[in-house]
Amino acid sequence: MRAEIIAVGTELLLGQIVNTNAQYLSRGLAELGIDVYYQTVVGDNKERLMQAIGIARGRADLLVFTGGLGPTLDDLTRDALAEYVGRGIGLHEPTMEKIMNMFASRGGAFVESNRRQAMLIEGATPLRNDTGLAVGNALTVDGISYLLLPGPPREMKPMFDNDGSAWLKEQLGPSAALHSVMMKFAGIGESMLEDLLIDLIREQQDPTIAPYAKEGEVAVRVSTKATDADEAARKLEGTLVEIRRRTREYLYAEDDVPIEAAVVRMLTQQQRTLTLAESCTGGMLSGLVTTIPGSAVVYKGGIVSYSNEVKMKQLGVSRELLEGPGAPGAISAETAAVMAEGMRAAADSDFALSVTGNAGPSAAEDKPVGLVYVGLAERGGVTRVEKLQLSGDREGIRLRAAKRALYMLWQSLSGQG
Repeated sequence: MRAEIIAVGTELLLGQIVNTNAQYLSRGLAELGIDVYYQTVVGDNKERLMQAIGIARGRADLLVFTGGLGPTLDDLTRDALAEYVGRGIGLHEPTMEKIMNMFASRGGAFVESNRRQAMLIEGATPLRNDTGLAVGNALTVDGISYLLLPGPPREMKPMFDNDGSAWLKEQLGPSAALHSVMMKFAGIGESMLEDLLIDLIREQQDPTIAPYAKEGEVAVRVSTKATDADEAARKLEGTLVEIRRRTREYLYAEDDVPIEAAVVRMLTQQQRTLTLAESCTGGMLSGLVTTIPGSAVVYKGGIVSYSNEVKMKQLGVSRELLEGPGAPGAISAETAAVMAEGMRAAADSDFALSVTGNAGPSAAEDKPVGLVYVGLAERGGVTRVEKLQLSGDREGIRLRAAKRALYMLWQSLSGQG
């Protein structure tokens, strides 16, 4: 089945909100084995919306709409589609009763325009809205299927996940769905990873291999269509084994989790603790770690030592190391090492990471923008320091430095450091 997603709303065209619905639906439809070939955005204009419907009908078997089901006159999706397919519109009594009860419970007078949210295209299956008022519509006319969902993501997502997906599965019958494994990598760039896998990517047929890049991390999605999980596992296994063999030192997870989640998981499994000493990252590294549920078990705390004074008083970095002629300075391997060692000793943690560098926008201590040193101190081990020369804007440099620090720790935890 070929699908087109049509997002309705002038606010999308004006850039006032981001169309996150299309991303969510594309992923969900792919999991059902439905190929999304097009995504269209149309303003709140009935004539242009009907034109978009006509174009989509010529190139897709399924049209999924988001938006335009609300109570105002510019909510036109239901009316436009009903007119296009020659169907009438009637009141869906259960939804109308829900709306009336909502107004009664709040002690307010019923607003007549809300009746529009209870309207259903003739012959459509109603899709319940557990988090809002507008009823969804699902129908098939002349071999083309239509799914009408509300615009607000908090309403659209549960409606699609529940009644919407169930209705689509009924239309599809027994069929192959898309099964994917997301392989996550750190410590390597997208181009270098692609070089390691270039022959597999060029020769791919089934499974397919698709690389993706984000700040400080790279992912490869390996996918196949199969009727069940066992068949998918058999089809994916050979490709997964070969990718693992080539990328072992960078592959930190085979699910869609960030490096900080993998590190917290490994620290928890090994019953070890972590502390952080940050300078140029300014608490960003600590923020990444503490967003992970359960991090409190392994993360003891940290210090943001932005100034030399704090580096000296809190972390034991000597003045001679930081200041004066010939001193390495705050942005140096020597300072990164002492910061990590001082933090680990002060908190009696198993590991301590340190980050010091110049995130920009201008040179500092005659050190270029993007020069960063990351230190790792381990109980009973040798302190390691990595020198990085990162590119990008200030926020990008800070994030990549934080991710690289986590990769250093992952290497140590996995026995590769």
